[in-house]
Amino acid sequence: MNLILQALRPALSVFVLLTGITGVAYPLLITGVAQTAFAHAANGSIVTVNGQAVGSLLIGQSFSEPKYFWSRPSATGTMANNGSASGGSNLGANNPALLDAVKDRIAALRAADPGNSLTVPIDLVTASASGLDPDISLAAARYQAPRIARVRGLGPDAVQALIARHAKQPWMGVVGEPTVNVLALNLSLDGKTTR
Repeated sequence: MNLILQALRPALSVFVLLTGITGVAYPLLITGVAQTAFAHAANGSIVTVNGQAVGSLLIGQSFSEPKYFWSRPSATGTMANNGSASGGSNLGANNPALLDAVKDRIAALRAADPGNSLTVPIDLVTASASGLDPDISLAAARYQAPRIARVRGLGPDAVQALIARHAKQPWMGVVGEPTVNVLALNLSLDGKTTR
């Protein structure tokens, strides 16, 4: 029995030590750094208007009124943009269900803005891999600009300037493409100041 305990003691000591380092000390250190240096992002990038939370810059929201920019379609099941159901639709490119959904989405965009003859950007008719994408491409925002300008009685240049003001450039200038956050854009359209 003594030999077994002598053999187990170093293993248990290392187990306890590593559990303390990797399971307690390291998470506390990283949480402390995040809360100190990046508190807004570490707490979910929650957007508040007049002290009330209205959404997150990290999770997409559905907007359906013509006066707002519309987000990418959500693939999170029956409840759109459900953070607990994140994931793509897993429909292949030739799947008839995906093709029908894309056709329906194009028809809805055309019906909302019948005078718009621009090509519908792909991100307005397909969901992202997470199904929760909060951003759209500049092309998707510009496609919707004429509808929003018409419905709100704004000049097209004013809406384009708003898009340009909210544009986020690719990471380090090369990774990804320029995008805009739909929630931030729509709050700005409503003239709401956020935090």
